[in-house]
Amino acid sequence: MGSPAFFCSRLSGIFKKLSLLRSGRRKLKDQRIARSLVIMVFGTFFGLLCSTLMNTGLPQLMRVFSVSEGTVQWIINAYMLTNAMMIPLSAYLIRRWSFRTLFIIATVVFLVGTVGGAVAPTFWTVVIARVVQAAGAGIMMPLVNVLAIRYAEPKKKGTIMGIIGLAFNFSPIIGPTVSGLILDDLSWRWLFLVIVPFSVLTLVAAVIQLPRIPHNENPHFDTRGMAIVSIGLWALLMGLSNVSTSPFWTWQVLGLLVVGAVALVIFYFSQRGVKAPLINFSVMAYDQFVVATLINMLIVATMFGNTILLPLLVQNVQQKSALVSGLVILPGALVTGFLSRLSGRLYDRLSVRRLVLFGLVVDGAGTLFQATIGAASGPVVLALFQAVRQLGLVSMLIPLQTHALGILPFDLVPDGVATFNTIRQVAASLGTAVLFSVVGLMGEWGHPGTLFGIQAGFATCFIFLVAAMMIAGRLKNQFKLGRPTVSAG
Repeated sequence: MGSPAFFCSRLSGIFKKLSLLRSGRRKLKDQRIARSLVIMVFGTFFGLLCSTLMNTGLPQLMRVFSVSEGTVQWIINAYMLTNAMMIPLSAYLIRRWSFRTLFIIATVVFLVGTVGGAVAPTFWTVVIARVVQAAGAGIMMPLVNVLAIRYAEPKKKGTIMGIIGLAFNFSPIIGPTVSGLILDDLSWRWLFLVIVPFSVLTLVAAVIQLPRIPHNENPHFDTRGMAIVSIGLWALLMGLSNVSTSPFWTWQVLGLLVVGAVALVIFYFSQRGVKAPLINFSVMAYDQFVVATLINMLIVATMFGNTILLPLLVQNVQQKSALVSGLVILPGALVTGFLSRLSGRLYDRLSVRRLVLFGLVVDGAGTLFQATIGAASGPVVLALFQAVRQLGLVSMLIPLQTHALGILPFDLVPDGVATFNTIRQVAASLGTAVLFSVVGLMGEWGHPGTLFGIQAGFATCFIFLVAAMMIAGRLKNQFKLGRPTVSAG
């Protein structure tokens, strides 16, 4: 059951749905773009899968390399940090290179990192391999959004983004389940090896099938801006990651948070005076982009944090295996996979405000059940509550992303994608760090074990969702909003 063959057979059914992009001749203006999206979504799926694939394998890596809990977190942090720093760079790269060239380069980089991780002899070479992996994946992700938003017909935009949601929202959620299946029989190296054939297949398909779309832009690269935003994101994400292991008033937490915040403020104002900015913050002039991005930030913080809370509960508190931990998340992941396309279609028919409010209510109910009942329950009950949460999440994620990017003028879409995805990565780190901190603080206050801390973690997720619900009241009906043809400012 945990073999790579089982894993491959299960995933093959998912990717059959991607062929719908090729058959839907009326959904995209150009069939070359449809074929490109099939290939790019396929490759991006595995890039995003790797963001959570190692979560369940951390205990095994600690034993193999004799490293502490604080050290082993670099396996996750290195990926997230690199991913976050690559995403702002994508706005420039998308303007500088053709989709074909850029995607092939990203796939090669990702493949090199994956092979390097599979053969890595030491812990820190595994970390370096993860950095290379994340660099490739960080370039792939924005390419898919930009290509779909630019070339999808307006009335079919939600449908196309729903299919793309299989990669963006299903793969990180299924990551812990996949790794649980693999680690039940095999070593941690298979968490890299199982990705290799799919990466090779993506590379071959990209070389053969991706069209050569003319690309005449030659933008200026803002080296200073890239340096500032890299320092800011690195310091901010490191500070957030250290909340669970160091006192707040130390340099490791507060000092890094201050450095990160100051650097990002400097980056924002420096970009306003640059002729060719790394990121065009004119996207912030569109209030619906800002509202949708803030809501997405809050719900993604709970989504990624939950992939840490549930394995911690099942393995550390309930003393069950990594396989059981992965299976608890599986039903919710399947809900996400099966309903992603439906949520995209619903965006084409229903008000985004109704969709998001419905999703927040359902997600909030599942989270409340986890906090009050599920933390002390068996795997079946935990899986049921997680499935309820994912039902709420899947009804929001695609509509929010489509709404945020769909109202931007075409020349601002790369900047919007970069901004949206960077905030998504920061939110993922924020959710993980805050929840680890809550669990740790409950333990310091004298509560035996971590059960109470995990319940407090679920309660924190519920607070995030309530805040998102308050912001959701500002969402406007997308059918009454016309898309601008020129950028603001």
